[in-house]
Parts: sequence; C-alpha cells; structure tokens
Amino acid sequence: MAKPKELSSAKRRNLAELTRGLRGVAIFLFLVSGMINILALTGSLYMMQIYDRALTSGSIPTLLLLSALAAGLYLFQGCFDVIRSQVLVRVGARLDKKIAPLAHRVAIDMPRFGFSTSEALERGRDVDTVRGFLGSQGPSALFDLPWMPIYLVFIYFLHPLLGALTFAGAFVLTIMTVVSEVLTKRLSIATRKAAMARNTIADCNARNAEVLKAMGFADRAVSRFNIANGEHLELQTKANDITGNFAAVSRVLRMLLQSAVLGLGAYLTIKNELSAGAIIACSVASARALAPVDLAIGNWKSFIAARMAYHRLRDTVVALASADEPMQLPAPKNRLTVEKATIAVPGTGQIVLSDVSFELEAGQALGVIGPSAGGKTTLVRALTGIWPLLRGSARLDGADLSQWREDEIGRHIGYLPQEVSLMDATIEENICRFEPQPDYRKVVEAAKAAGVHEMIVKLPDGYRTQLGPQGSSLSAGQRQRVALARALYGNPFIVVMDEPNSNLDGEGETALTAAIEGISARGGITVVIAHRPSALVAVDLVAIVQGGRMVAFGKKQDIMTPGLQPQARPAAEEPQELIRRPA
Repeated sequence: MAKPKELSSAKRRNLAELTRGLRGVAIFLFLVSGMINILALTGSLYMMQIYDRALTSGSIPTLLLLSALAAGLYLFQGCFDVIRSQVLVRVGARLDKKIAPLAHRVAIDMPRFGFSTSEALERGRDVDTVRGFLGSQGPSALFDLPWMPIYLVFIYFLHPLLGALTFAGAFVLTIMTVVSEVLTKRLSIATRKAAMARNTIADCNARNAEVLKAMGFADRAVSRFNIANGEHLELQTKANDITGNFAAVSRVLRMLLQSAVLGLGAYLTIKNELSAGAIIACSVASARALAPVDLAIGNWKSFIAARMAYHRLRDTVVALASADEPMQLPAPKNRLTVEKATIAVPGTGQIVLSDVSFELEAGQALGVIGPSAGGKTTLVRALTGIWPLLRGSARLDGADLSQWREDEIGRHIGYLPQEVSLMDATIEENICRFEPQPDYRKVVEAAKAAGVHEMIVKLPDGYRTQLGPQGSSLSAGQRQRVALARALYGNPFIVVMDEPNSNLDGEGETALTAAIEGISARGGITVVIAHRPSALVAVDLVAIVQGGRMVAFGKKQDIMTPGLQPQARPAAEEPQELIRRPA
C-alpha cells in the first residue's frame, strides 16, 4: 500500500504529466492574442485617417498608402488568428491522445464497481467534449478578454466620456457573464445526471432487445425511456433558455452601446470636442472591445461542459495515480490460498461472502456448489481480482493478488464467466486475448483443449471468422466453448469457470471434463462453479457455499451423497440435493 506522501507525490506527477507543456502553450497563445487585439485596432485607426486626413486633403496617394498599410496589418492579424486556431486544435488533439487511453481504462474498470455502462462511457465523451471546446471559438474569446483594456484605453484617449460609456457597457456584460455562470452551473450538473440516467435506460433496452421483442413489452420500455428523456429535455431546455436569453440580451446591449457611442460621439463633434473620424473609430473599437464578452456568453454552456469534463478527467488521472505498479513476480506454480476472505458489493458495501478460507495445491480441481444467491459468483470475482477483498487475502504462491501486475497476473489466470461475452473480433483474436503477435500453436492448442478446434476449422473463414457484436455469429454453446478456449490460452496456472456447461450439449460437456483433467495433468488449478453435476466429474474437491459462507470443504466423496455418480444426475436438479444429508 502506498504511503500518503508517496501517493500525493504520484498524483502530482500524474497531473504534471497531464499538463506538461501546456503552461508554455498558454503563454504563447496569450501573447498571440495580444498581437491579434493590437492589430485589431487597425480598423479604428484606418477610419480616423480616412475621415480626418484623406478626405480633408483630397489626396489619392494618401488614400492608397493608408489602404495598403491597413491591408497589410489585416493580413498579419489573420495569420496570427490562424496560428492561434491551429495551436488550439492541436492542443485538443494532444490532450485526446494522452487522456483517451487513461479514460478508456477507467471506463473498463467502472462497471466492476457498480457503475452503469453509460456512466463508464461518459469518460470517453468527456475527452470529446474538451477537444471539441478547444477547437471552437470559446477559447479565443477567453484569450481575448484580458486584452479588453487596450480598446478601453484607446477610446478613453479619444475622449474620456466615450471611454467611461464603453467601460460601463463592458462592466454590465461582465456581470451578465457571472450571473449566467451562477444560474447555469447547477442546471448543467443536473442535466448531465439526467442524460446519464436516460442513456443507462437506452443501453439496457438495447442489450435486452430480444427479450423486449419476444415478450412484447418494447412499448413499455420505450415509455420508460421517454420519461427519463423528458426529464433530461426539461432540464436542458431550462439551461438553454438561460444561456440563450443572456446571449440575446448581450447582443442587444452591444448594439445599443454602439449606437450610444455614435450618438455621444456626434454630440461631442457638434461641440467641437471630437473629430468626425474619431466617431467611427470609437464605434469600431467599442464593438471590438465587447465582442469577446458577447462571444464568451454565447459559448458559456460549452465552456461549463468542457470545464466539468476536464475536472472529471483530472480526477481520473489522479485515481490512476493511486494504483502503485508492483514489482514483477515469477510465474505461480504451487498453490492458491484464500484466507478469511470477506467480499462486499462495490458501491453498496453490502457483504455477500464472509470468512472464506481454503487452499488448493497444483493439480487439484475444486467444484463449488450451493443454492442461488449464496455467494458462488462473488467468490469467482474475488479469485480473479474483479472485486477487491474487504478483508482477508487471496494468494498465489504466497503473494497476494494485489502484489501482481495486472498484465502479468492475466497470463496466469483463465476465466470463463457465467454470462459469456466475446469481443467483436475474429475467433483467433478472442482466443489469444488480442496479443499483438499471437503464437498460432498456442491458439490451436487452447482450441483443442476446449474441444472446439474441429468446429472452428469447419467455418468458412476458420480462426479468422468475424464474430460480430457479442459473438452473435455463433450459437450459445459455440460461444461458451470459444470462451473456454480463451480461458485456457497460454496454459494459465489457475482457471476459474462459472457455470461452464450451462449451454453445452453432451459433446461439449465431454470436452469440458477433458479440459479440467488436462489442467490438473499439467499442474494447474481449476475452480468450477456448478449447478449441473456433470461439470463436477473431473474435480477431486468440493466446497459448499450458501448464505454467504463456505459451510463445507473437502474431498468430493466426503461431501457429496455416497455412491452418487454426478454425470448420471438430471441436469435440472439443484446442487443442494447433491450434498450429504446430516444424520
């Protein structure tokens, strides 16, 4: 376990890595924005010179020279604007490249701890939100805001009253921006939560499409979605109304201010306190001074969304810093030891399995039986590291699972879940677990060990057959056997199977028995969760889990009813009927 100071140091290092180089980029963009805003005074100065010099003198050469100079300055301004835009786009791409893999890693882990798929995928959408904002006009407005005083000073030097009027308008618009922030912040958070709730229902409906169709309650599922969608739309409408109203008011105020500047300028000109060219210059400069505020208000919703997304991504990086990278350990080959393991459901904290202890030596196979909801699948999740232990330990050759690097321990554990889910890839890629350069001999060996090689080679594309989403191109039994081959790939030391024969026919169950015997023969350890007794033919030890506890553990002949042959038992019979009855 990392010490608090070490953990804080790791967090700081991760945050520093996340923001490395961005401070220099921000300073560069700030200076470029200064050049853009200084050059934006070209229009005001050009108007002054045209009205006060070229028109009064009637000099064509003066007009041409002023026009050429203004065109050149406008060209420089456009170049700096392009540079700023391209830099912001590349900063967004850089952040995406750096954060997206981390966010996706967290998204993979979140469902293990009770989060919905939509909540997990929100991390990926956060990356898109930040990158999209950096590529919009929002950041340009934020970089332009600090340079507003340039225009205010310019107008003030033309006449103090015009400067004061422009400053008052800028102050009012700034207050409106702050008020918009206060009013929309809470609504934005509520809207995001409502969107996640809606997306969770949509994801649930999509995953259960077959059930909805077959049992005819798709309309009710859609109605449930409509209710959640209505709540989201109501909140989003309120947030959009606030943002839109403030944006409209800001535009009206800006136009009103421009007219007020022209009117005041005309009055001062009549009083011989201002030239005609200065009137136009003040109007142009005041419009430019208030444009960033107007643009910021118009993009405030996206700014808030990007800020919230960045904070969540920053928390993601900090969370990953808490995972200390353990030292590499040698491959386990002797034993699996579970000592007083207590497991709670992540998120709720409800304890579902308490004080489980047992030890398995190399070559042994354990069958775990018991009534439904007794804690069998919870034990599987603890042995494979899917759920952390609340108390106690699970050790391979004396080393706790937490001491193993995740990529290393994955090579020593094979896992066949109760709900088989294959990746949308080829059979080969599924079996080899996406190894970059898989050894075809290991792939074939795993397939043969699972008794599925002959089935695979009879497919049109063999091992290169694309399975489609959730492995939909195969039957349930075929998917389970391919998943078994994936669990056996690389001859892992421990293989954990949860209901491995739930979809298997007689041939498949024979292959399963042979696979368990093969694991024992090569010195591996097998843990089989079973309801159907035919899965226990090749095990030599049996444990009974019920009521959240392991109530019995021992040799199969001592635990199960004497003389009972598991393979002769009806498949639908409950496992508790296999338990020896007390005298």
